[in-house]
Amino acid sequence: MTQEELIALLSAHEWSDIEFKEAQQAVPKNAYETVAAFANTAGGHLVFGIKKEGPAFEVVGVLDVDKVQNEFISALRQRDKISQILDVKEQLYSLKGKDLLIFYIPEATRTEKPVYLNGDLRRAFIRKGGADVKCSDGELRRLLRDADQERYDNAPLPEFKVETVFDEETVSWYRQQFERRNPEHQKADSNLDFLYTWNFLLEDAERLVPTRAAVLLFGTERCVRQILPRPVLDYQRIDTPFAQWSPEERWHDRMIFEENIFKTWRGLVGKYMRIAEHPFSLDPTTLRRNDDPPDYVSFREAAINLLIHQDYGDHTRKPAIKFFTDQTVFWNPGDAFNTAEELLDPTEKEVRNPAIVKAFRRIGMSDQAGTGIRSIFRNWHDLGNVPPELHNDKAKKTFELILRKEILLTPEQKAFQQSIGVSLSAQEASVLAYATEQDRVSLTDLRALTNCTHVQAKALATGLVQQVLLVELAESLFELAPVMKKRFSQAGLDKSKQKQEQLTQQVTEQVTEQVTEQVKRLLLCLEKAPLGTRDIMQALDLRHRPSFTYDYLQPGLAKGLLEMTQPASPKSPTQKYRLTPAGQALCKNLPEQQRMTK
Repeated sequence: MTQEELIALLSAHEWSDIEFKEAQQAVPKNAYETVAAFANTAGGHLVFGIKKEGPAFEVVGVLDVDKVQNEFISALRQRDKISQILDVKEQLYSLKGKDLLIFYIPEATRTEKPVYLNGDLRRAFIRKGGADVKCSDGELRRLLRDADQERYDNAPLPEFKVETVFDEETVSWYRQQFERRNPEHQKADSNLDFLYTWNFLLEDAERLVPTRAAVLLFGTERCVRQILPRPVLDYQRIDTPFAQWSPEERWHDRMIFEENIFKTWRGLVGKYMRIAEHPFSLDPTTLRRNDDPPDYVSFREAAINLLIHQDYGDHTRKPAIKFFTDQTVFWNPGDAFNTAEELLDPTEKEVRNPAIVKAFRRIGMSDQAGTGIRSIFRNWHDLGNVPPELHNDKAKKTFELILRKEILLTPEQKAFQQSIGVSLSAQEASVLAYATEQDRVSLTDLRALTNCTHVQAKALATGLVQQVLLVELAESLFELAPVMKKRFSQAGLDKSKQKQEQLTQQVTEQVTEQVTEQVKRLLLCLEKAPLGTRDIMQALDLRHRPSFTYDYLQPGLAKGLLEMTQPASPKSPTQKYRLTPAGQALCKNLPEQQRMTK
């Protein structure tokens, strides 16, 4: 039985992360490592009564349910065993006449992390690629920095003198924006008086010292670099579709911003305005012209989100915005403290940099009451595009937002929906179009598509189930109905097939333009089955390991043509390499002569 088949049998749960343990008569010691890893990452399900051998799973059942359950729950209440008491949910499940114990381990709150074992902070774990991995020193520092009650951006910096730390032009610009938006506030006598009024300057031993937020927001370039030895932002314009781009290729325009945050924002807007479309519209009441680009709201909220929520204590990774011809990618060091579902709620969110967020809000440049992500989704939906993609990686502590310029309801999709003989609302049409592309949709997906509440999304999904357009897999997970899958495929609109055809075409171009002869030979070796390094080198008649690594293996991995069979354990002695779909497509399009000389 495969993991996918097992999860299908356990369909009462919407699995986000899962770990199986045999645990027939006792709780295995490594189960607690999984608990800590789930708590430090994004939560997950721990299932007792499943034996795993290689890629196969066997339902063996828990023989003494009460003993195993009591042992496990009791241990989770002991502070000398685990550092935090977690609100674990448990359920007894019968499968094939055998008892399974299922425990849901929730994600710990920001202030509870890192969760660790046996009173030893070094025994903190996170989930990576389905494995429990001990936290590195850097990962521990990120967790501890986020957990600190004294927020990082509000810390005083007594080493800076207030007379020389600030960029006066930035402070004056900010004051103008503030006074225009808040005319009821009394004007400050000076820039320093203004900064002191809004807590950017703190009293320390009878003198004023700036906070870290003050330096990041208003500091001179030299002072910003002193406390942030990496860029505030890496802007890149890449004039090619994302799927055709390789990290090895050069960008077409790039700017590294190392100035304060407000100067970075203003410079970024200038870059954006040069590449954005500018069709104008007229207000029917005032007849005033509106020159804002159609996607400006999405860009503004996404870019400001990147600037105000990044982890400024992380000096090893820099945030980036990459403009491709078909999508824009916003990447940040520092995860959101909320789930995707919570990010779509119009409520106040806990933030990493409260002082920086408040500074933007005072001049109307940040979302109010947590509406920024909702504004992005609403604007992108109004443009007719597929929903933005959110990747909030709790393990890597990164946040990525992708805005794809791809129309959701294409003319072909509309024609197909008309052909199935049902009357759909605009929201239902959007959900069905998305389901045909993704196959499965969650209630969070529906909320992202329609900008509705959880209750409204549930009612919308239920209506589509009643029309036999979707089937319910779990309480909040739905799939395109089998009859609809068949009709959609027969109509020739299956995007997975279309994407494969596009991939084949792109890869064919790569064969002649980008992929070296060494990489082609390597791919042909892996065409029939995955192989380990030794077997590949033997097949290629190679003796020098570094040459194989740098000339064959690394270029193939970098171009996405092959992948590891054990990505969570790169140095595993049983590690093998296999072709990706791109690599398979490339092999199929190689000339016969090359196949004969591999």
